[in-house]
Amino acid sequence: MEGAERSTSFLSGRKGGLWALLLILVTGVSVATESYVVAAIPFVILMVAWAFYSLDSLLLFLVAITPLSVTLKDQGFNVGLSLPSELILAGITLFLFLRFLQNGQLPWNALRHPLGVILVLQLAWMAFTVLTSEMPLVSFKALVARIWFVIPLFFGLLHVFRAERSRDIFYSLYTFSLGIAALYTLYVHSQYGFSKTTSTWVMFPFYKEHTLYGMSLAFIYPFQVYRTFRKQKLLGHFIQGGLLLLITVALLFSYTRAAWLSVLAAGGVYMLIHFKIAFRTFLVTMGFVVMSLWVTQDQWLRIFTKNDTVSSDNFSEHVQSVSNVSSDASNLERINRWMSALRMFKARPHVGWGPGTYQFQYAPFQHSSEMTIISTNEGNMGNAHSEYIGPLAEQGWPGLVLVLSFLVALFTTGFRVVHRHPKGQDRSLAIAALLGLVTYFVHGVLNNFLDADKAAALVWGSAALLLHLDLMKNSVKSKKEV
Repeated sequence: MEGAERSTSFLSGRKGGLWALLLILVTGVSVATESYVVAAIPFVILMVAWAFYSLDSLLLFLVAITPLSVTLKDQGFNVGLSLPSELILAGITLFLFLRFLQNGQLPWNALRHPLGVILVLQLAWMAFTVLTSEMPLVSFKALVARIWFVIPLFFGLLHVFRAERSRDIFYSLYTFSLGIAALYTLYVHSQYGFSKTTSTWVMFPFYKEHTLYGMSLAFIYPFQVYRTFRKQKLLGHFIQGGLLLLITVALLFSYTRAAWLSVLAAGGVYMLIHFKIAFRTFLVTMGFVVMSLWVTQDQWLRIFTKNDTVSSDNFSEHVQSVSNVSSDASNLERINRWMSALRMFKARPHVGWGPGTYQFQYAPFQHSSEMTIISTNEGNMGNAHSEYIGPLAEQGWPGLVLVLSFLVALFTTGFRVVHRHPKGQDRSLAIAALLGLVTYFVHGVLNNFLDADKAAALVWGSAALLLHLDLMKNSVKSKKEV
């Protein structure tokens, strides 16, 4: 979004003194009268003033506090709200909308790019399926939440990334806050002997459960490797190396198997980049692998059913349990959710059941033979556990087609940026963004988190970074041709 930064600070001079006096008075009154709604007024005033005078720095502040925002539950709709990050996101979205009404400016370069086109189509189709939803109010809330993620964290950050300094610190802001959350988690986890059983909740309230926490650690891992080994002073190597060690230990003790595997997948994609293998070759190879697995699925199923290793505190056994589809409750429950989602898709193949409705509608589609000891009919145990099957059930086949189209456009853009940019900071950041997105969408086979601010900041922010670098390179190329 367009908009110039103000050169003078609204916190300086007499204005700053008046703001401080006002905030102190309001806070004092709210504490004295125990009016907690009134206590939020200074925060709202500060955010509004900050957005008006320096939206770019507010967006970067938002990225920094996202890992440390706490999750609250809406018991009526079983939807989590992360505070204060989602309130700030909603406020920035409203601010950008009002500014658009005032000046009518839009980031047309981004909207003409394949990434921007597909993203707008996704939002449009999501809005249409709200109208056909089995639970329109739930779907409308899901749509609003997606909008307040995409507008600030994708289109808003595009403007932020014009500054080289902002590009450089984007991931660092998230990483240092994630490091604080990891220290807290490891401390709490240590009180229970780092057991696998307690690993599912010790990161609360910063992360609602361990798979979301593990996804964030895996996503940021490639960046932290780059940040540790890039040229810098000895003190920088020491600090960044310590942070890398912390994230590594936190990732291991998250007991998130999908996150571990996603980091390995990112390592494989890095080898493609290192050896300059074209993205088209990668797609063809992956297509061949998928087709081979499909043709030989019976043989693989027989192998998997013979594996009776269940998830445990032993890291080796925990990894082996990934392919256990005979007795591991977590794996079997995912299969139960996926099969339920596919049956929902068959019942409504074109428009689905509506965004955000899966967890409330899938119970009748479960088969008793597929249910596990952790299955439920209460709609309180999460979604379809897939970034691909979930949209299929909630938005029909167009929902899945748009997800896959976005992935193709995203990784095509990412590989193009990496291959076209010369060696330097921007290229290294592009590689980190691309590898982080690999970890997310590999993880997305088994889980989906785009309805969570912790994931949205990384996914949409990384997409915006790659898009900006692509547009920047195209702009330079056009100028040279002229």
